[in-house]
Parts: sequence; C-alpha cells; structure tokens
Amino acid sequence: MRIKVILTLGLIVSILVILPATFAVSASPQPQGAQFATPTPQPDGRIIYIVPAGFTCTQISLLTGVPVEELRVLNNLDADCTLQEGQQLLLGLGGPAAATPTEGPSPTPTSVLPTPTPFFGTGEICIMLYDDQNGDTIRQPDTEPAIPGGAASVTGANVAYSATKDTSEGLLDPDYQGVCFLDVPEGDFNISVAVPDGFNPTMLLNAEISLKAGQRIFVGFGAQSQSVTIAADPEQGGGSPLMGVVGGLLLLAGAGLAFYARRLRKTPKGLSLR
Repeated sequence: MRIKVILTLGLIVSILVILPATFAVSASPQPQGAQFATPTPQPDGRIIYIVPAGFTCTQISLLTGVPVEELRVLNNLDADCTLQEGQQLLLGLGGPAAATPTEGPSPTPTSVLPTPTPFFGTGEICIMLYDDQNGDTIRQPDTEPAIPGGAASVTGANVAYSATKDTSEGLLDPDYQGVCFLDVPEGDFNISVAVPDGFNPTMLLNAEISLKAGQRIFVGFGAQSQSVTIAADPEQGGGSPLMGVVGGLLLLAGAGLAFYARRLRKTPKGLSLR
C-alpha cells in the first residue's frame, strides 16, 4: 500500500515536471523582430518603404506600426492587400528631408550710382519799358507810363532759355509791372529791350542779371519821345534866346577885328593911327 502511494506521488511529480517542458518545446518560438528604422522622408514629405520578398501587409504592419487598413488606403491596395517585391509602399507623410543648401553665386558689388542732377527751381523776370519824359533814367509811376509796341528779350547765359515778348502784353492790367517771363530757370541771363518807332533810349537797353529759385526781378528801361529830344537839341534849331544873343555878340566882335586889320594894312609907313 505504501509502495503504491509512493509510486503514485512519483508519477504525479514526474508529470508536473515533464508537461511544462513538453509544451515549451512544442510551442513555436516567437520570431525575433528585426529592429525597424523609419525610412527618411522624401523631399515632398512622403515616407516610402520598399517591400521585401514574401512580405505581407500584416508583417509590414507589425514591423512599422502602421495599421493594415491604413496601408491599404494610403496605397490603394485591393481587399487582400496584395504586395509585390520591390513595391514602394507609402507609410505616411512626414516633414521634408533636410536638403543640403546649395552654395549660390557670390553677390556682385553694385556700382556707385550717379549723382542725380539737382533741381534748382524757377523764378520770374519782369521788364518795364517806360516813357522817360524828364530823361533822368528813373521812372516816375504817376507821370511816366509804359511804352507799348516795344520788345523785351531774356536769354540765358549759362542755362538753356530764350524768350521774347511784346511790351504791350498785359498793359491793360491795373497792376501792370511790365511784361513778365514766368517759370524761368535759375541762372544768369542777358536781358534787353527794343524801343518802338518814335522813341529814343535814355539809357543802355541791355543788362545782365542772376536769378535765384523763387525770386522775382523787376528791371526798367527808359526811352523818350523823339519830339521831346528834338526840341531840346540846339543842333536841330532849338536852343535858348541867351545863346542867340551871345552868338550875335561874337559875330560883331569878329567883324570889328577884321575891319581894324584891314585899316592897318592900308596905313603908310611912318604914320600911326591915333
């Protein structure tokens, strides 16, 4: 009886020891998954996996962690998720691979730009031709009016400008200040006038001026009616009565001297006139 019990216990112990070992030997060993390195994203951000020979969607899903259904949708696969060796399988989208910057051309130094031509602005020149009745070359606004029918000219000495106007222009304006040249560029100028028929100048009829931007210059030139000039000129038959008297006395004195000289020539030698 004791031997049966011992044998029975020994059998039970043997079974308990051998059975787990048997299951361990018969069970298929779990394959050691290779370490998966996530492929480098393409320049457009796609992550591509090249399918090895004999791999299925399930194996790739276990290897990459991407669900089978997602692999099917991303790659437009059939219901069986059929793959081909060497097929490019899209696993997802990531950031674009860092591209090595290409060295560009060295910057070309810019040449020095030319200095822009300065803008000097413009001014105004007004020329008055007036009737210098008293001949003092100074205009009396109340008694010496402007003379129409003449010509006024402005010519640039160091700038490209030339213009001529009739002195009648704007003469009826109550605020007439002479014939005015507007928008004249800054610079040096020669100005001159020509008097109309029937007038003689009482001063030089040209001048040189310098005009600054924003400046307004007034220049006056005098002329006198020829009728006034002739009346005051002794050579034209005019003159004062006193000058006539003095001239007559000189003529009489000359005649007396001539008579005395003739008497001296007729007197005999040795006689004297007393």
